[in-house]
Amino acid sequence: MRPIGYMYKRVVCCPDWIKATGVSDVYSLSGCVSPQFDDYVNYWRHNGFWLFDSPRIIELLAQEHDVSLDGMKLFYYEAHEEEFDDERNRWVPFGSEEAFGTAIDVPAEKTLEGFDVTGFMQHTTPECSPLSCNSLAESIPTNAHCLLSTFDEAVKALESGAFRNAEPGPYRIIAVYSVKAA
Repeated sequence: MRPIGYMYKRVVCCPDWIKATGVSDVYSLSGCVSPQFDDYVNYWRHNGFWLFDSPRIIELLAQEHDVSLDGMKLFYYEAHEEEFDDERNRWVPFGSEEAFGTAIDVPAEKTLEGFDVTGFMQHTTPECSPLSCNSLAESIPTNAHCLLSTFDEAVKALESGAFRNAEPGPYRIIAVYSVKAA
């Protein structure tokens, strides 16, 4: 797994339309259910993985643009070095967008919450997380945060076709960590 960055998110309780047993809230990387910090791409301060290199960058942007972070949770993310091409049923390498600098401050303390599978059809910003966005958590066992418990579970689900036709791929396995805000 390699670091890809940080994001503040407004965590949402499990919506009624997700009928997954045991899911209490959604920690997915995508902003479809639990929205990300503001319309962050328009600030053009994200890194080559379209996240932020440090929490401080987000906090400064929030101050500069009068955006409240109250009630938001800070997450740190790492990604598997390859993405799964579901059309060809194979793993392929991917990298960061070279036009943006990437120098991620790895947190000294982090708590692994689980693993998300997120679509990256455009190879830029995170798109949909089918476990929550498409309610795949109803048929794929997840934890209370609508995430897979292990990396191996994510690999197995992808390779078995459990995500096929849920959203356009390729898909990336994302380790989701909670971290304490400064």
